[in-house]
Amino acid sequence: MGKSTLLRTLLLAAFITGISLLHYFTPLHLPYLHDIFQRLYYLPIILAALWFGLRGGLLCSIVVSVAYAPHILFQWGGQMTMEMEKYLEILLYNIVGGVTGLLSQWERERTVELQKTARGLEESYQKLRHQSERIIAIEEQLRRSEKLSTLGEMAAVLAHEIRNPLGSIRGTAEILKDDYKPENPKYEFIEIQIRETERLNRVVEDFLHMARPQPTDMQSCQVLDELEMISTLLLSGARERQITLELKSPPFPVTIQADGDKLRQAFLNIIINALQATPIGGRVLISTTVHASTTCEIQFHDTGPGMDAATMERMFEPFFTTKPGGTGLGLVITKKIIETHGGTLMVESEVGKGTTVIVKLPMQTAANGGMP
Repeated sequence: MGKSTLLRTLLLAAFITGISLLHYFTPLHLPYLHDIFQRLYYLPIILAALWFGLRGGLLCSIVVSVAYAPHILFQWGGQMTMEMEKYLEILLYNIVGGVTGLLSQWERERTVELQKTARGLEESYQKLRHQSERIIAIEEQLRRSEKLSTLGEMAAVLAHEIRNPLGSIRGTAEILKDDYKPENPKYEFIEIQIRETERLNRVVEDFLHMARPQPTDMQSCQVLDELEMISTLLLSGARERQITLELKSPPFPVTIQADGDKLRQAFLNIIINALQATPIGGRVLISTTVHASTTCEIQFHDTGPGMDAATMERMFEPFFTTKPGGTGLGLVITKKIIETHGGTLMVESEVGKGTTVIVKLPMQTAANGGMP
C-alpha cells in the first residue's frame, strides 16, 4: 500500500469514526442534528468512490452501514417509522457508493485510454517528425546530386576548353621568363602569370574531382596509419607556426574498407583547414574512438575563431569559401569522399571556441579482418 493510499484510508476512517461518535453521543431529542450527521456520511462515501473506484465506494458504504446500524437498532428502537426511514438511508448509502464508484472507475479507465492515445499520438508525431527530417535531408542530397550532375556534364567541356589553353599560357610564360632577370619588373609579372595559371588549373582539377564520379579501389585500410602519415607530413609546418598538432588513438588497430588515396585526401583537406584556421600558439587535436566495434569516429578539433550560423549553413555549398584564394571545393570534395565510403561528415563550431569536424566511418567486420 502506497503512502498516498494509506493517508486517504486513514482520512476516511477518521471521517466515519467522527460522524458515528457524533450520532452516538448526541441526545435523541435533537433529531435535526442527527439528520445533519446522517447526511455527512455521504462525504466519505463519495471520496472513497472517487479515490478508489467501485470497490472503494461499496466498501466504504458497507463500513458506514455497519457503523450506523447499531445506532438505529439500539438508540432509535421502537419507532418503526423512524427506523424505516433510516434503513432506507442505509440503502441509499450503498447505491450512492456503488454508482459514484462505477462512474469514477469508468472515468479513470477513460483517462488511462486517453493517456495511452496521447502517448501513441506523441510517438506518431515524433516518428513523423523524424521521417520529415529525413525526407528534407534526402531532398537536400537530391538537390546537391542534381547540381553535381549538372556540373559533371559541364566538367568534360571545361576540361578541354580551359586546361589546354592554360597549359599553353603557362608554357609561353615559362619561355618568356627565361628572357628576364629576377630584378626586371617584367619578371615579377611573369611570375604572377605562372602562379595564377597554376591556381586556375587547381580550380579546374578540384572542380573535376567534385563533379565527376570517382572510381574507388576499396581495400583494407588502417585508419591510424593514414592519420599518423598525414600528421607527420604536416608536423613541421605546424611547428613553424607554433601550433600543437596532437594525435590521440586507441591502443588497437582500426580497420575499415576504403580507398587509401582518397581517404588520405579527405583527411588532408580537413587537417589543413584546421591548421589554417588555428592562430599562432593554438592546438589541433585529432582523436579516434570506436563505437560498438562497428563505427570508427574521428574528431578533428581546432582552437580557431570558429564559425557563425550563416557560414555553417553555406559551408558545403560549392565555391563558397571564407579563405582568400580558396576555391570553395575542398570541403565539398571531402564530404563526397566520406559519403562514398558509407560514412558521414558533420561540423560543430562556436564562435570564439573553435571548430570540430566529426567523421564517422563503418568498420570492417571481424570476419573480414577487422576488430575482434
